[in-house]
Amino acid sequence: MITAYNPFKFSKIIAYMLQNVEYQPAAYTKWLLRTRNFSRVMYRRKLEPTKAALLFRWCSFVVMIILYANAAFMAFAGYGMSGATGLWLALVLFILVPIMTASIMVAPLVVARLVITNPKEKRLISASKAIFSSTKAVKIAVAGSYGKTSMKEMLGTVLAQGKKVDITPANKNVASSHAIFARGLTGDEDVLVVEFGEGKPGDVERFSQTLKQDIVVITGIAPAHLDAYDSLDDAAKDIFSAATFVPKVSVYVNAESQDASNYIKPDFVSYSRDGAANLKVTDVVSELTGVSFVATSGVGRYSIKTKLVGRHMIGPISAVIAISEKLGLTIQQVEKGAALLVPYEHRMQPRQLANGAWILDDTYNGNIEGIEAGLLLLKEQKAKRKIYVTPGLVDQGVQTETVHKKMGNLIAECAPELVVLMKNSVTSYIELGMQESGFSGEVRIESDPLDFYTNIEQLVAMGDVVLMQNDWPDNYS
Repeated sequence: MITAYNPFKFSKIIAYMLQNVEYQPAAYTKWLLRTRNFSRVMYRRKLEPTKAALLFRWCSFVVMIILYANAAFMAFAGYGMSGATGLWLALVLFILVPIMTASIMVAPLVVARLVITNPKEKRLISASKAIFSSTKAVKIAVAGSYGKTSMKEMLGTVLAQGKKVDITPANKNVASSHAIFARGLTGDEDVLVVEFGEGKPGDVERFSQTLKQDIVVITGIAPAHLDAYDSLDDAAKDIFSAATFVPKVSVYVNAESQDASNYIKPDFVSYSRDGAANLKVTDVVSELTGVSFVATSGVGRYSIKTKLVGRHMIGPISAVIAISEKLGLTIQQVEKGAALLVPYEHRMQPRQLANGAWILDDTYNGNIEGIEAGLLLLKEQKAKRKIYVTPGLVDQGVQTETVHKKMGNLIAECAPELVVLMKNSVTSYIELGMQESGFSGEVRIESDPLDFYTNIEQLVAMGDVVLMQNDWPDNYS
């Protein structure tokens, strides 16, 4: 707790917290209320010295200095109180300085959002709506609880073999990001691929009203961001609202997502590892170095070879092929684009260590559907020893216990020789699910995830396959 009383260090921690919740007052307040040890807050990452971060850091530094000065003055001058009373109040004030500083920072945060951020965003969004309306490009919206960025990148890579394509960068998927993306367009694009995030109710509908998309891809529904939505049904309705802006035959939905099944309409195009629309998949080969298959449609026969890992990638690739056909790409262009697809960072990304062991890095995964896909991949591997590593999932809301018990069930079905769990608020639920399903392998509980990941090579040997799924950000307990 000494860190909390050091103005220089504590102001940096406050700025870090604000930066990591994207300066959202409610999210910052929730994190603040959960925090018991400020020395452990800035653990996984470091503060990025942006203008906003530096401004809030120095603002909190000044607030702390003023509060300490006030405590010192009270101790010595007493504000007219008796010496003993003044000393006691000064001591109380000194003890409360960190939490008072952290709380006071909510005020400038709210003011900055109301006076600066919100008006600026409104102007940007209004301008982006005009840009999107005037473009001749086919606009593809990608929405869903998971897999959005991967789908967007696949579409961008394959469609670029025959069209001029621009896609939203990284996982920038909110209105302000869309507006910045629109401002950078040249006007001669053939296709735009825009990722839709779902942070709160009504987000997807608002994004759709701005973009007015021509094609929608819904990658799946799963418990995610349920801290903002009252239920999974509310989240699903928000995501599927993107489909109301386009003809039903231009909506592509992941049929392997169980939670999406209730929202799929007859005219929607479903995709799965069996294919998409009239596209049929055969001759699948799935290895740690990639997946390949044959896809046949009315257009012809595609020989797909890609470095993407896992059978669960066949469905999304099939959707990309179907959309490519719709937009007039040739078989050769699609095959060339598919060959360029590689695992995206921390999304089922394989690497072989110097000692011969394989690591499957799926730490960006944040949903139970992805957990199941990863465990199925691990289960089918021929390995000397299979090791599964996870902290669990965040943002599961009221389904937290249910989801993590299911996760434990899935782990037990996979039957790895060793399971490593990062100790946190959901660990006991995973363990219970494993016990219910009769897991008999070794279980290790790690209290220092960063140390474990840093030294993982000391745990593995030649012939081992390690699957690491999901990460646990600093702002969760």
